[in-house]
Amino acid sequence: MKRSGSLLELIGTLDEENAARVRRVLEGGVKIPPQPRVIQELRKLVAQRRLDVRLLAETIQRDPGLAAMLFKVVGNAAYRAHQPFDSVERIIHAVGVDQTLNLALAVSLSSALSVRKEWQVYEAFWARSQAVGHLAMLIADERIAVCNVFPDQAYLAGIFHACGVPLLLQRFPTYCQEMRLGVPGHWTDWREEDRKFNTDHAVVGYLVARHWHLPEFICAAIRYQYAMAELGEHEARSLVAILALAQEIHARAQRQPNPEWPAARAAALPEIGLNDDALPEFVDVVLERYNSAA
Repeated sequence: MKRSGSLLELIGTLDEENAARVRRVLEGGVKIPPQPRVIQELRKLVAQRRLDVRLLAETIQRDPGLAAMLFKVVGNAAYRAHQPFDSVERIIHAVGVDQTLNLALAVSLSSALSVRKEWQVYEAFWARSQAVGHLAMLIADERIAVCNVFPDQAYLAGIFHACGVPLLLQRFPTYCQEMRLGVPGHWTDWREEDRKFNTDHAVVGYLVARHWHLPEFICAAIRYQYAMAELGEHEARSLVAILALAQEIHARAQRQPNPEWPAARAAALPEIGLNDDALPEFVDVVLERYNSAA
């Protein structure tokens, strides 16, 4: 398989175990989507020392879908202090340039992950990713003094955390059936993925995140979202905890099981500054804010 220079460079930066897992992904024929052109243009503008907010806004507005979704994201209760937003320039001024780029990255992923088959499964996947992203954003906003993770970073991680699923869906004809993604309320199991397809969506998502040049700690959170203990004192620990709790809150709201939460709970709650007694009230606060922006 022909690999781009950036993917080869990526493999060279990894430890032996992760490098081997990434090679298996690429050799298995999983195709990593490139960044959309508008994101590449935004990155170039942001990299310049003298930023022109007007030009950034014009670049975003060239993609009407991106601009519309950006307005929808900043309608989240986490940005209530800055609302209402009446222009893209206003968003950039209020939220910040780097933060707006993070939100644009997250929004752009949906167009990059085009799935021609199993579209109903993909729609359900994307609805779940959006919900987890918004919940992660609110958790970060509520616990920013404890976690030092900002809403845009949590949203970006929430949108990307499961992006490996549609790529595995594209690559393996039996993936949807074997992972039972057509069953309402059922979510894929990364251990089963690894047994059946020699990789899992956390590894594939990590590869996408690295290829899209997401911040390193967000990439690490995606990679180790089911293995928080392996992170040690890494700065991604708090973000992994936020992702775990966002998925648990989403599962509770949907009245669905979340088999990952029992194993994650003991480490995730202290990382967010919560305990078992405080959790029910915190969940109620997050859900109230989430539903108020729905």
